Amino acid sequence: MSRSRFASAGLPALLLSMLLLAVAPSCARDVRAPDAPAARSAQNTATPPGNAVASAHTLATEAGLQVMREGGNAFDAAIATSAVLSVVEPISSGLGGGGFFLLHDARTGRDIFVDARETAPASAQSDRYRKPDGSFDRDRAENGPWSAGIPGLPAAFAHIAETYGALPLSKSLAPAIRIAEEGFPVYARFARGYQSRRAVMERYPGTRAVFLADGQAPKEGDTFRQPDLANTLRLLAERGFDGFYGGDTGAKLVAGVNAEGGEWTAADLSAYKVVEREPIRFRYHDWDVVTAPPPSSGGIAMAQMLQILEPWDLTKLDDAARTHLVVESMRRAFRDRTFYLGDPDFVKIPQRTLLSRDYAAGLRATINPAKATPSDLLSGDPTPLEDEETTHFSIVDAAGNRAAVTQTVNLLFGSGLVAPGTGVLLNNEMDDFALQPGVPNAFGVMGFEANAPKPGKRPLSSMTPTFLVSDDRVAVLGTPGGSRIITMVLLGILGYDAGLDAQSVAALPRYHHQWMPDTISAESDAFSADTAAKLRAMGHTVDLPGDRAAGGRGSSHVWGNLQTIEWNRATGTLTGGSDPRNPVGSAKVEAIAR
Repeated sequence: MSRSRFASAGLPALLLSMLLLAVAPSCARDVRAPDAPAARSAQNTATPPGNAVASAHTLATEAGLQVMREGGNAFDAAIATSAVLSVVEPISSGLGGGGFFLLHDARTGRDIFVDARETAPASAQSDRYRKPDGSFDRDRAENGPWSAGIPGLPAAFAHIAETYGALPLSKSLAPAIRIAEEGFPVYARFARGYQSRRAVMERYPGTRAVFLADGQAPKEGDTFRQPDLANTLRLLAERGFDGFYGGDTGAKLVAGVNAEGGEWTAADLSAYKVVEREPIRFRYHDWDVVTAPPPSSGGIAMAQMLQILEPWDLTKLDDAARTHLVVESMRRAFRDRTFYLGDPDFVKIPQRTLLSRDYAAGLRATINPAKATPSDLLSGDPTPLEDEETTHFSIVDAAGNRAAVTQTVNLLFGSGLVAPGTGVLLNNEMDDFALQPGVPNAFGVMGFEANAPKPGKRPLSSMTPTFLVSDDRVAVLGTPGGSRIITMVLLGILGYDAGLDAQSVAALPRYHHQWMPDTISAESDAFSADTAAKLRAMGHTVDLPGDRAAGGRGSSHVWGNLQTIEWNRATGTLTGGSDPRNPVGSAKVEAIAR
């Protein structure tokens, strides 16, 4: 019997240059309603002129649109898109991981946040991640059975289908089942990622059976088939929650983890629950911002940063002055993230204070407009790149329902461990806990007691699916990127606020500061040489790609994979923006005849 496990519970470099850089790919289209006037009243209740999906893979985008053609709504399309991404992007996400689903129900006007974050198994204790000499065991935290939390994504599919969908789960999962069975072409990012993670993945017989099925590592152009994963998806489609967390699949997951030295139990799986939470809401200029609450750190950090910045007209400042203020807001928000945020079911978060405009005003008062504020503590480790290990998609349907979904297995190919017979590649989200207080995780961010592991607890996340709503415009956006997710979404919001369209927002150059290390990291085209020099003169350390002579570590030239949709109610248009950094992504809009 199917059942749902449910508990209630600055703009980067000069604006003109951004517009010139933001070239829309051919897959992004603008659809105008046939009878749309040039402008509409802010109070007009018209619905979008069609359906739109923007995702990191064209097969996932098409699956979402297909399900809506068959009578599904945006929530059914979210399941279909998520499931196909779980098949075609094992590098980024999958059934063995989790995610956050930010949903808007147009009929009721309600915004819903479905928390499908992974949970710690009952065996989780900080001392399990120490070597005999007491030092932190980084390998155990990032690789294999001890790095994996209990997956949440399959429970989200069952819950969303039963509670918000218009179609049975079997319909929404059909595209993913077909693609897992028939296969899909291996793309360059997949093949490259496998090679970088190969030594870990080939430790485990279940992983070798999937990724070395033909006797050699997957290479670009190969057809990659996953029959075991197709069968796992069929059981989920037929039996809902119990088809994954119990029965044959559940038994194989427990056996696969424990055979490699882990300690999972059937009770760990059966106890998993998705949790519906109240989204974070705040106002920025003319926008109502709806975004992710804890255990995401993104919504609170976003509110702090934007409320710190709100009194300044960033568009009237030069590049260096604007970037300086945005970076100082980032610095302060990430400092609070480190000490205060965790799973709200386990720790008391001073959310009311952190979201207060008065608190933001106090933080703003500590900013020197002409000089960098040194971070209190410095880390010697760089912020590692993470643009391929998480994925995001955005959906709007013709009824006005919308979904912003970010999902992940954490690092590249997660733990590297596939439970034999399931095709399920497990996450390594345990590293997102503060496994050792004050020790940075794989993304260079630290935590303390608020984010310490406990059985059933969810690790803190940076995933920040977001809605922006003004009188005339609605935007859905999000991105992968580890700790950089928060600052990339921030820059996307500032881009929309400055009047950019969806594709221009997706293409924006990016920069980041996370309090520790005390460094501005940036993409190659984020700053001119003059702007970088001015920032350094203010006291900032600026880390540009390949720039080691100036004290930088040489950060990656591109980050993230932002997917966004904009519905302009004033003009009756629906447009998608897919990050041009990702050649297999797509944003597609299909008009609906009225």
